[in-house]
Amino acid sequence: MQTLANWNGGGPGPWILFFPLIWAAVVVGVVTVLRRTAWRGRSGPWRAMGDTRPASDSPLAVLGCRFASGEIDEDEYWRRLSVLDEQFGRVGRGGGPA
Repeated sequence: MQTLANWNGGGPGPWILFFPLIWAAVVVGVVTVLRRTAWRGRSGPWRAMGDTRPASDSPLAVLGCRFASGEIDEDEYWRRLSVLDEQFGRVGRGGGPA
């Protein structure tokens, strides 16, 4: 009886059993390359789990919205911005990066 993985002669040998592993490695490699290049920056099928809230929900954005809507005055805005600047270290007094 001749089998596909004939060990003694004529057949392709036992290496034929590695073809599924090779194809699996190729598929994993393609997905990895796509995730690192083409899908970067987009909210593709794999989003970071910690990045669930929108960017406009940040403390600095909320503070800016409250100041723009007139809920707080300029002195209160700068006082709270200095506290956020100490905590997050992002914004200087001029509004640009510190």
